[in-house]
Amino acid sequence: MWVAITKPFAWLMVQFYELTGNYGVAVMLFALLVNLILTPFMAKSKKSMMRSTRLQPEMQELQKRHEGNPQKLNMEMQKLYKEAGVNPMSGCLWSLIPFPILIALYSVIRQPLTRMMFVAQEFVTTLTEYFSGAGLLTGVRPGFEEIELAKLSHFHWDEISTALADKWDPNMMNVDFSFLGMNLGDQPQWNFLWKTNWSDSAIWLPALGLFLIPVVSALVSWLSMKVTNMSTPQADNQAQNSMAGMQLMMPIMSLWIGFAMPAAMGIYWIANSLFGMIRDYVLTKVYKKQLDKEDEARRAARSAREMEIEAKRIETERLRAEGKTEKNTNTSKKKIQASEKQRSEERRAAAEKAERAEKRERLGIKEKEKPASQVGNRRYARGRAYVPDRFTNPEDAENATAAAAAESEFGSSIDTFMEDENAINSVSTESSAVSESEKGGISEE
Repeated sequence: MWVAITKPFAWLMVQFYELTGNYGVAVMLFALLVNLILTPFMAKSKKSMMRSTRLQPEMQELQKRHEGNPQKLNMEMQKLYKEAGVNPMSGCLWSLIPFPILIALYSVIRQPLTRMMFVAQEFVTTLTEYFSGAGLLTGVRPGFEEIELAKLSHFHWDEISTALADKWDPNMMNVDFSFLGMNLGDQPQWNFLWKTNWSDSAIWLPALGLFLIPVVSALVSWLSMKVTNMSTPQADNQAQNSMAGMQLMMPIMSLWIGFAMPAAMGIYWIANSLFGMIRDYVLTKVYKKQLDKEDEARRAARSAREMEIEAKRIETERLRAEGKTEKNTNTSKKKIQASEKQRSEERRAAAEKAERAEKRERLGIKEKEKPASQVGNRRYARGRAYVPDRFTNPEDAENATAAAAAESEFGSSIDTFMEDENAINSVSTESSAVSESEKGGISEE
């Protein structure tokens, strides 16, 4: 399965090497082609990120407006994303594509015999035995045997072509890893400054070049992240912190890759970052103009909707004032009946309240003041020291609580006035009954 994944990358590396005859240039052309292939996907990610950034002020306004109501906030944010054509996850998904490519390329560079040239494993074993017998394959880092065999094969090409002619694999290639005086198959040494032989420039100069590859790679990676952040500023504090973390993490990762792997990987990282900066600059210029037009059109459409809604509201108010409002024909019969029933009950309750007030006035009963803690006929249901504004008016809450507690200390927990009111209603009912009977007696006489 892994061979099937790496095969396209290996084929590209072989084609670029045969075209240029230079391994370093082949790696840079590979980085260029990868950037061109990924441009449509990265363009989509870039556009989504720029759109999301432009929505930050509106999102912050929604957060203030719907604070404490996460469900409503989520609905409004989804509506805003849909209106602006933004998928919050699209920017993250597309940015992960380069990493599988990086892993595949690492496999091709580290194992050039089986993963790039597709040489049979039997011939790899033959080369290992040959160079080991000659005392040339010593002190090789585990996992990097194939790249060392490829380098030795280049320096002893004529020799092994003759010695191993009967076992020769036709896929075997004579690959020269040299680039600007350096061997890109070698691994940069982070401690070369105090380990190298400074008396021989043929030794320390290539070692210095290899040492600088990871350093330049980290600097270019940091610069690439900086350019991206400047072209797409993050309005949200959390996004700014995330981007700051990426600006630190990516250069460190690049530095580690440069020193932990063959120098060819550092060359790829440098070229990939440079091409990425160019791509990001071009995409920012293009999409800035497009998004400016989209934002203007969106603002115009929103303004037109708001004006239409306001015009309808004003017209409705005018018709209501003139008593010309039309009945909503779309309202169901069930809703109309429920609305009429509610209004009828409200009118009946108001009439009963007015009637009770009239009876109390006729009988000379003064209405007692109900405490704020009363619920139904339970006078202290909310507590004998209950103060309604204890949170909104904390300065006076302590004195008000003490006063409420003192006033209710010996008070009855049941509102007898409500019982008296029931008695009033019963007396009134009896009086009405007597009046009716007296009327009936007079009429009989």
